Amino acid sequence: MSPPRKTRRPWYKVLGPGLVTGAADDDPSGVGTYSQVGAQFGYGMAWTLFFGFPLLASIQAVCAQIGAVTGKGIAQNLRQHYPPLLLRGVVTLLLIANVINIGADLGAMAESLALLLPGPALAYVALFGVVSVGLEIWLSYDRYAGILKWSTLSLFAYVAVVFVARVPAGEALRGTLVPSFRFGQDEAMALVAIFGTTISPYLFFWQAGQEVEEQRRRHVKPLMVSPRRMAGPELARIRTDTLIGMGFSHIVALFIVVATAATLHAHGVTRIESAAQAAGALRPIAGDLAFALFAVGIIGTGLLAVPVLAGSAAYAVSEAFGWAEGLNRRPREARAFYAVIALATAGGIALNLLAIDPMRALYWSAVVNGLLAPPLMVVTMLIARNPRVMHRLTISPLLTLGGWLSTAVMGLVALVFLLS
Repeated sequence: MSPPRKTRRPWYKVLGPGLVTGAADDDPSGVGTYSQVGAQFGYGMAWTLFFGFPLLASIQAVCAQIGAVTGKGIAQNLRQHYPPLLLRGVVTLLLIANVINIGADLGAMAESLALLLPGPALAYVALFGVVSVGLEIWLSYDRYAGILKWSTLSLFAYVAVVFVARVPAGEALRGTLVPSFRFGQDEAMALVAIFGTTISPYLFFWQAGQEVEEQRRRHVKPLMVSPRRMAGPELARIRTDTLIGMGFSHIVALFIVVATAATLHAHGVTRIESAAQAAGALRPIAGDLAFALFAVGIIGTGLLAVPVLAGSAAYAVSEAFGWAEGLNRRPREARAFYAVIALATAGGIALNLLAIDPMRALYWSAVVNGLLAPPLMVVTMLIARNPRVMHRLTISPLLTLGGWLSTAVMGLVALVFLLS
């Protein structure tokens, strides 16, 4: 008898943590940022998303490889190999930024639903918060991971908006491929907003944590203690998953910029203060279908992003204190982990009850994320290049170059933010 043939998994079967992480990057607050950039500058800053893709893909691949190789998340590696003061500072800032971001996202989702189904926005905030926490706590990891993966399809709503609107293809393509930048305060702030929204610390913790979850689900050991033959296919899977996930994220972000440039900017609407406002502004310009697609997209991406924000905070806090963590554990097995998820989401709901200006909240979230990202990326790169941590599977020279380039760009972005 001939030996059994090895069957390769279909490409979509390798998609998981990278795809979900990339989709969560286009959360409602991100949609608001991209909408403002498109409305204010037209196609003039679309190039930042094209050239920003390899930066995000590189640092996310580094984080995913740390999780897969060590079997531990970012915070746990920090706790074991770096000073406690650094760990506490990083986790505290991440928790603050995530709660603010959750609040802003819940507010945008509620405003969008109120546009489609008139009702009390605060009630919708509480409803979305409770649904997000309930799904994350009470569903099994396999089912929840599947829901997250399929919920990424909601992002195609923004792709559809472009086909509904009339887009001058040549002008949009030129804005995407040809960098142009005026060194004014508005342009500098937009640049900071785009990179600060795109490369966010919560994505680092989430993707590394999800790689650990996947190992537990499949009952496999971390790559550093696994047979050598397993490392190659697993690292290839991570690369494919991350490249597709981050590519998907940037394509959707680009479509949001193009859609708002072709509609709002073209009709003189240059100031957008929320994702829901962007959806409402589309109605008289691009019609009811574009408006509905945009609003539904905000709700769908929020239902994906809020659990990721709360979950990444829970990974970081639990790993910092050495608590049992993971969505694959039952609530009674990881009470503190799930308590952080519930409390972070409750904090986001409370921000809306306090009637805090959502754009002011997003501004301070961007400040914290922008200041936290560069030092965290430096430490992440040091972990990924450390043989004591990664053993024989330190990151490749090419990924090292991409990771350090991404870190340098974010450092420059943070500097521009502080100076402006």
